[in-house]
Amino acid sequence: MIYHVVPKEDWDARPGEPYAPSSLSEDGFVHCSPDEATTLAVVDAFYREAPRPLLVLLVDEGRLTARCAWEAADPAPPPGVPGGTLFPHVYGPLDREAVTRVLTVRWDDGGRAAGLVETAA
Repeated sequence: MIYHVVPKEDWDARPGEPYAPSSLSEDGFVHCSPDEATTLAVVDAFYREAPRPLLVLLVDEGRLTARCAWEAADPAPPPGVPGGTLFPHVYGPLDREAVTRVLTVRWDDGGRAAGLVETAA
């Protein structure tokens, strides 16, 4: 399973189509993380000001039609993530059929990502 962070409004915008965030056109791939701890570090580093609720998609890499490559962060991983950690980069849209669960970021009183919880229906 790989993890992808997305504001709920973006995920819900085009429900009948594969999900293609702006990073796909800007960077050439969809940024993903290898595990929950890394995902929370990414949220703290890059998504603290993002619109909420903030979702985390759990994606079955084997169900993707686009190529997924595990690559080093460039220029470096976010604070709290060990150097040498490889990140899954998906070189195409995320197939909605590959998303097995949708979780919501839980925030602590200091505004830091504190965990992932089941998304309410």
